[in-house]
Order: sequence, then structure tokens, then C-alpha cells
Amino acid sequence: MKQQLAQLVEQAIATLKADGALPADLELDVQIERGRGEGHGDFATNTAMRLAKPAKRPPREIAQALVEALPAHEHVERVEIAGPGFINFFLTADAAFDVVRRIHREAEIFGRGHVGAGRRILVEFVSANPTGPLHVGHGRGAAFGSALANLLATAGFDVHREYYVNDAGRQMDILAVSVLLRYLEVCGESPRFPDNGYRGDYIRDIAADLHRRDGDAYRVDTAALMADLPPDAADGGDKEQHVDALVVRARELLGETRYRAVHQAALDAILADIRDDLAEFSVTFDRWFSERSLTDDGAVARTIERLQEAGHLYEENGALWFRATAFGDDKDRVVRRADGLTTYFASDIAYHLDKFERGFDQLIDVFGADHHGYMARVRASLEAFGYPADRLEFRLVQFAILYRGSERLSMSTRSGEFVTLRELRDEVGRDAARFFYVMRKPEQHLDFDLELAKSESSDNPVYYVQYAHARICSVLGQLADKGLDHEVEAGFATLAKLTEDHEQALITQLDRFPEMVESAALAHEPHQIAHYLRELANAFHTYYNAHQFLVDDDGLRNARLNLILATRQVLRNGLAILGVSAPESM
Repeated sequence: MKQQLAQLVEQAIATLKADGALPADLELDVQIERGRGEGHGDFATNTAMRLAKPAKRPPREIAQALVEALPAHEHVERVEIAGPGFINFFLTADAAFDVVRRIHREAEIFGRGHVGAGRRILVEFVSANPTGPLHVGHGRGAAFGSALANLLATAGFDVHREYYVNDAGRQMDILAVSVLLRYLEVCGESPRFPDNGYRGDYIRDIAADLHRRDGDAYRVDTAALMADLPPDAADGGDKEQHVDALVVRARELLGETRYRAVHQAALDAILADIRDDLAEFSVTFDRWFSERSLTDDGAVARTIERLQEAGHLYEENGALWFRATAFGDDKDRVVRRADGLTTYFASDIAYHLDKFERGFDQLIDVFGADHHGYMARVRASLEAFGYPADRLEFRLVQFAILYRGSERLSMSTRSGEFVTLRELRDEVGRDAARFFYVMRKPEQHLDFDLELAKSESSDNPVYYVQYAHARICSVLGQLADKGLDHEVEAGFATLAKLTEDHEQALITQLDRFPEMVESAALAHEPHQIAHYLRELANAFHTYYNAHQFLVDDDGLRNARLNLILATRQVLRNGLAILGVSAPESM
């Protein structure tokens, strides 16, 4: 009803513009709020007061003109002007029941809005380095990014989902060397594994698969590989220098073609695992964007050239620096090192520039909390190209801390001692994992309670919501057993029988769903949907516990069944936004 009232006010404004009573170029987003209690109407708007200044007229005078220009509506009983210029809407007794009819009519599209119509948004999320399986920390970013994209699409935005694949750079080289060393072990060699290598069992699996496929094609002399390297950390040296030297030696001994083959095998295996893992988590992407492609097609070089031509770069100590401080960053940033290699930051600039040049109106980057320092430099680079900083939004996701009992579980992709997203799903299920991940703002700390997520109790929020849906399905299943019928159209005619407080409370909750979708989408907060679903489930469970649905009175039975069917549909629609299923039995 809120959206319908907003449309009525918009039509009144258009009428006044056409009549010359309001400036023709005046623009205003109409705001409708629920009434503040008895005597203040069911809904109210402060539109007249917001129009007063641009229209240069008293707000009550504008309010009166708006009221007179309002089109009639079957569910608006009367309209009153209050205070300095509020317009209060009083609805008919039948107005509340209209939402039940709308939900049945619109079904899975109930709640979809148009607030985002005509706006293109790119949501980049997960983007974990393909150096190992996804862990539970990545899972929170995946669930949030996916739910946010679903929410924005439901609100009418044109949404594009993207994963940025970091398939170039130092970490991928360390991964390739880690695989090579395990591969040499399969070949019967015993190379010393670096302190800074990737140690998980998945590295051994990739190496074994590589040997099964290509035999000894990448075998090199182990003594030559390890000779005269800087000492590792265990020997009192620097682990970073040691592994970097090991990468250089491996490339020399393998040659670029064979090294690239090992590198690609590692990338392909881990990326395939990530794709499958996310698909099983109901997370999909429209594009997997390769970082390496930015260098291969010259995008990074062109970006640096454009910055240089615009006077935003300078040379110092052989390196090329971006004047980030001129755009609000705390220090300038290197885009090309003294050795001629471009930096990660240069690729990041090129990637974000590419996003805008693909025609997106807004970018949302969902990153881990450790990327806090990253925001100012990227925004600075985009401002250098003339893009306002507010067109790029960052959502920094705190890692979810996983507990089993009182034990906090550690996560480290180097040591291999981490809990994977797949293991979490196996233990608590996809639905519980996704719901728990989005119950709070991503910037808030989250302790993931495994025992609660697995429990079948009202304390478990996802179980509580899903059980409401399953309960409704069970009621419908009892119809035949009791020899009763449900006539949907007849139920619409008798909705006025729904006079109980629990029924009115449930109807009010259902009516809030479209405005909740709009509010959550504009705030980029899918957790609002999770909270709404818990409130809706509570309203239903309370109703279920207080009243019988399958009563002898045909009219009341049909009306109540129509109401709970509408509730089931809204539960489904809300859970779908969060990527959570709606089971028919539990």
C-alpha cells in the first residue's frame, strides 16, 4: 500500500505542475511513512513541507493543493492535513486485506520494486586468491555479496556479479613452486620445502594429478634447484627472500614454457575447485575476470600512459609514482617499480577503470577487512580519471570466527590448517551457513556458533524461519486427511472474517515486505531481510499456536488458508533473496 500511496502523491504533483501550481522542473522523491499511532492515519507524508522551499509557498497551502489533486483510490477512506503540513492517509477496513490478494496474484514477484530501474551496478565479491580452497572467512563475503546482488536485483537494479581472479603476481608464483616441489616428491626426489610455501594436502593432490597427466615432463635436478639459495627462516634467514629466489631458480631450470604449464595446472585446479565450491553454496557469477588479461591486452600499460599524460605520475628512485595525495590518500603510490614491473595497484586501477568504461553506474567491492587501506588509493585513482568517489562503494567483511565448543578454529592457507567452506557446509548445511553469515552487517564481528546452527530449535534463526514455511505446508497437507476443501476465490470474498489480533499483525507484516526490500536495497543491507523474516516467522508461529486454521466454517477456513498461503509465499521470496531454501517438511 505504501508504494500505491506514493504513486498517488506523484500523480498529484504532476497535476499541479501541469496547472502551473508547482514549478515544472521540480524533482522530489515522495516519502511515505507508516502512521505514528491512532489519529495520525495509517500512513503519512511530509511532501508538502519538502516542497515549500522550492515552490516558495507555505507548506499547509501546498498540502491542501496536493490533497485536492489526489486521485481517488478504493482503499483510501479519507485524507487529512495535520500540523505544519503533514498529509495523513486513513485507509478503508478492506485495505489491509488487499495485500493478501496481491501476494496470491503476484506470487514470486511480490516484493519486487522499481527503485533501481535504469541503474546498472557491478558487485565484485569473493575474489579470493586462487592459491587454495575457500575457507569459512571467504564464505561470509560470498554469502553477503550474493545476497546483496539478489536484493538489488529484486529492487529493480540491473546487477552484474563478478569475481576478480588474481592469476598473476607473486602469490601465484609461490603456489606454482609449491606444486613443483610436491611434484618432484612424486618423482622420487626429496627437495626441502620452503617455510613460506603452501602446505595443504590439496597441493599434493594437484602435484599427483599433474604427474599422472604428464609423467616426468617437469622433473628438474633437485640439487640444482636448491643450490646456493638464501637461507630460509628455519636457518636464520629471510623466508621471503628464500622463496623468491626459489621461484627464480625454478623458472630458469624449467624454462618459461614448462614453468607456465605448472603454473597453469595449479591455477586451473584451484579455480575449478573454487567454482564448484561456490556453485554448491548457491553463489554464481556473470564473469570471472582475469587479472592477467589486463596485462596481456595492454590495459595496464594504457592506464599508466593516460595517467602520465594527465600529469598524475612522477618518477623517483627509478620508480613511477601516482600522486594519490592530490586526491585525498595519505601517501603517493608506486604503479611501476624500478625493475620495470607494474604493481598490483596499477592492475587495480586498470580493472576499476574497465568497470566504469563498461557502462556501470555504481561499483560495489566486497572485500575482507584487511583491505581497509586499499579504499583511499583506488578512489583516488578513479577521481584522477574524473569519476566521483561516491560511485565506488566498499563493504569490508569481517572474518567469521568459527568455534567448535570452546575451541576457536584457526585458518591459514599456508599451513593448511584451515576449515574450508565445504567442511562448514557439510557440518551445518548450506542454508544455515548462508543465513548465519548475513544476519549481521558485514562490518560487524561474527562468532559462528556451530552447535546453534545445527540445532532444531526456535533459538536457531534459520530453522525458525524455515519451520514456519514447513508448518504451512503441513497444514495444507492435512486438508485431504480431514475431508476439507480450500477454495481460494471464496477465501478472498471472506477476508473480512480475519479480525483476530494475530491475523491483523500477520497481515501488517506481509504488507511491509515490499518496503523492506526497497529499504534494504537502498541501504545495501541484506541483513534487514533476515531480521524481517524472523519477525514474519514469529508472527506466523504465534498465530499458529493461538488458532485453528482447518475450522468447520468454510468462509473463515478459506480466508485463513489464503492468509497463511500468502505468508508461505513471502517466506519463500525473502529466503530466495538470501539464497536459502524453503523446505516443505522438516
